[in-house]
Amino acid sequence: MAAVFALAPAAALAEWQAVEEVRPYSISGRTGAELYESIGARGPEVGASRVIAHTTFKLTWTRKYEAQGNACVITTNRPKLIITYTLPKPSAALPTAVKISWESFIAGVAAHERVHGDTIKEMVKEIEAMSIGLTVADDPDCKKIRIELTRRLGEISQRQRQLGRDFDKIEMGDGGNIQQLILKLVNGP
Repeated sequence: MAAVFALAPAAALAEWQAVEEVRPYSISGRTGAELYESIGARGPEVGASRVIAHTTFKLTWTRKYEAQGNACVITTNRPKLIITYTLPKPSAALPTAVKISWESFIAGVAAHERVHGDTIKEMVKEIEAMSIGLTVADDPDCKKIRIELTRRLGEISQRQRQLGRDFDKIEMGDGGNIQQLILKLVNGP
């Protein structure tokens, strides 16, 4: 009987699935260089500049805080995660050679963005594992636990953001994968 209860938390952690959606933005051009120029003019704005693609997410939780004696425990903690990939999409049919070049480019960009999506999913799994069963003593009103949870969430979120920055630095740096994809697109047909 103990084995059944020991497996219950692991099963509970595996119940959710992230919803992943692609939000295209329209670009135009008949050559790789024209397509890339259109990306520069129409790409999503991040900070003060435009980017080729972007990954965002919306994360909400269903949590249940329970007073147990003089402590507070998180007994239910279910995430709802929606990841949105914003990617460029040509608004018109492309010449065959440009289409082949474009498909290679966009496949590489989409793969790059999926890595960001994967780090977001891993962050949510880490939050879930850390917080289910989280207990704060001397908190019968379940107020201190929220402060502790927020502190821990901040640490996990900062690690995820740093992973994304580190990955982008490699991918977009000199000789990096994204730089190579751009050069092949711009210098191609």
